[in-house]
Amino acid sequence: MNTQNYAPSFGLVRLPFAVRYDRMVRVRVLTVLVTGIWGGKLQLQMARVVFMGTPRFGQIVLDAMAGNHDMVAVVTQPDRKAGRGRKVTMSPVKAWALEHGSLVLQPSTLRGEGITQRLADLAPAVVVVAAFGQILPSQILTLPEYGCINVHASLLPRHRGAAPIPAAILVGDERSGVTIMLMDGGVDTGPILSQASVDIAPEDTTASLAEKLGHLGATLLMDTLPRWLAGDILPQKQDDGRVTYAGLLRREDGRVDWTESAAQISRRCRAFYPWPGTFGFWRKKELKVLRARPLPSALSAPPGKVMRVDSEVVVATGNGLLVLEEVQLAGKRPMLADAFVRGQHGFVGSTLH
Repeated sequence: MNTQNYAPSFGLVRLPFAVRYDRMVRVRVLTVLVTGIWGGKLQLQMARVVFMGTPRFGQIVLDAMAGNHDMVAVVTQPDRKAGRGRKVTMSPVKAWALEHGSLVLQPSTLRGEGITQRLADLAPAVVVVAAFGQILPSQILTLPEYGCINVHASLLPRHRGAAPIPAAILVGDERSGVTIMLMDGGVDTGPILSQASVDIAPEDTTASLAEKLGHLGATLLMDTLPRWLAGDILPQKQDDGRVTYAGLLRREDGRVDWTESAAQISRRCRAFYPWPGTFGFWRKKELKVLRARPLPSALSAPPGKVMRVDSEVVVATGNGLLVLEEVQLAGKRPMLADAFVRGQHGFVGSTLH
């Protein structure tokens, strides 16, 4: 129904309201029974929620929850130094929470008695976690009546762990997705409440795929959470026979091994953007490969050798050629490969390490 140009007239419509408070006054359910013009029922459920998240992925999920639940607190990682200037920066989730007047908590650890008691005092019905960045201890997992719900950026049990989005791109998955799960004491081992999937585009980076999955996860959570609170979902155990892991990324993971295939190095560039980046060395200076694509070729050259093939700037690899599209030399701005070559004599014909 288009409500933009339609103003309903209630007339003698009967609007009985039933307000139920469950034990511990943790969930307030306001049920509005509407008869007459809609001839149906509208149910609005406002649950006391603590949200835990840190990066842009979490911010997208948090933004979708605003107005739909009673957000009693937002927990995020402490401010940290970031960028070339090492400036202290707040997380995207904190920025959103401050803008919207939410209570912000930034514990350095969740294992202290202080944060546990603070959360207990808030009496949440449920804790929603989306890329928070810390493991939740048992005293917090068991605190809310409806448990701790995790919005995980993979199709579990595939890619359990801290970096599921880069992992999916790196191994060449054609699809990724989001899993809403009930957290337990393991790392992404809890039972599944719901899942949704999306294609990984050939040009997707971790940044672009995280944006897609954030919106997908937000939509899925808005459908799943009310049904979970209403008792309409039976959690499903994960299939331990299909488990894969996605561990924490390290800066050195971005170092290029030119003996790998061009296809693998290209996926590395996409998986590790924006962090830790993909880089090699030229004349002992770090050279970031910001964008690149594989070029199947029978041309043989030592891995790391820079050449011109037609109009392309390419690097020989263990299998195929890697077309350089955008690069960044240490201390310089990002440049298209053609422009970089024009300004760096001797680059073509050299060997990258």
